[in-house]
Amino acid sequence: MNLPAFFRVLLWPFSMLYAAGMWLRASLYARGWLKQKRLSGTVISVGNLTVGGTGKTPTVIWLAEKFLAEGKRVAILSRGYQGSGETSDEIELMKNRLQGRVLFGVGKDRYAEGKRLESSGVDIFLLDDGFQHLRLARDLNILLLDSTRPLHQEWILPAGRLRELRSAVNRADIVLFTRAEQAKDAVRAIQKFPQIPIYSSTTKLLGFRQHGVQAALQLSYAYPVFAFAGIGNPDAFFTDLERWNVRVVGRRSFRDHHCYTTGELHELTTAAQRRGAKALITTEKDAQNLRVGVSCELPVQIAVVAMEIPDEDRFLRDVRDRLALSSGVAA
Repeated sequence: MNLPAFFRVLLWPFSMLYAAGMWLRASLYARGWLKQKRLSGTVISVGNLTVGGTGKTPTVIWLAEKFLAEGKRVAILSRGYQGSGETSDEIELMKNRLQGRVLFGVGKDRYAEGKRLESSGVDIFLLDDGFQHLRLARDLNILLLDSTRPLHQEWILPAGRLRELRSAVNRADIVLFTRAEQAKDAVRAIQKFPQIPIYSSTTKLLGFRQHGVQAALQLSYAYPVFAFAGIGNPDAFFTDLERWNVRVVGRRSFRDHHCYTTGELHELTTAAQRRGAKALITTEKDAQNLRVGVSCELPVQIAVVAMEIPDEDRFLRDVRDRLALSSGVAA
């Protein structure tokens, strides 16, 4: 959300009302006047302070993989934003990557979904986009901040993208700066939160696959492409393509969670061919929004990525120590 300054100023009074409401709500939960509900398993929240993409889905997948490797039974609780029929583009992406190894509870009432799954012996509940979902108690709050979008440049909703005041960072147990490889000032931003354990993560390219084709990932793609994306931060995706030395000859952004029509793919194809592109390229999340039966004249390449934490061992040790403290067990 990048409104002109004139409109941001007009919306500022409404932003102050919204911020006051969010602050009051968080204070009522912190003082116990609004009661949280607790599940029997360990709950780890992964969330952010802004609307739009900060890398929550790759982080949830990364955490699920780590706990699965330890032999834990994992469930993911998600609202399934902008989805239907108990699924969404992000849910389908996670299901495809985790291949039936985790359980999913999808719905507005994450507590009810968690209770439904408790009988399956879940050890770890990963609460997707849970930082503001205060109704459900958690044992660990992981807050993601996008290194490419400094908080001091953000405005409160509806004038900007902030869901809460910046001071809400203090509710976090761990802060993870995502896309650190794209931000020259990432280290300086990290140093602004000395009271909270801070880590950085980067986006790693695993390879490319053609949409609708079952084949091994290609480690590189040499032909010119036209890029498109309907995600929270499409510019970050376009920057990644350049960093991976993909020959991008054109690009187009859509709204987050956009579902593509045959007409739009035809427009993209026309624009791509005009610029000499041999294929379209998009994200895994966007691939979930290419509807069945929707055709495209050019092949659609999908960039498959994963999150990496350079200081992974210390991060995981910090997670375990804080979970132990939360449960009252000596670390």
